[in-house]
Amino acid sequence: MTVLDCSATNCFYNKEKRCSKGGIQVEGRMAEKTSETCCGSFKERGESMSNSMLSASSEIDVSCDACNCKFNRDSKCSANHIGIAGANACKCAETECSSFDCKCGCRS
Repeated sequence: MTVLDCSATNCFYNKEKRCSKGGIQVEGRMAEKTSETCCGSFKERGESMSNSMLSASSEIDVSCDACNCKFNRDSKCSANHIGIAGANACKCAETECSSFDCKCGCRS
């Protein structure tokens, strides 16, 4: 499991900068830089929604679609610690995996 810090505080699953979903999906199949990735599991927190019943965890399963990331091992994140950025995100495209590291020599 991976330790996850999440700054997407507008996400339904975010509880004190931890994720309460149990597992997330990082998207960006052909990403060559951080901004081309996103948290596909992001769900905007609605006014009528509450995540108070969900338990946040510091360790989480991370499925990864970013083929060019050096941490991608058989579509799973192998990093010990990652971050999801998107402090003002209202949709998944406004988030990103800040730990993305392109294995093909490209710059994030």
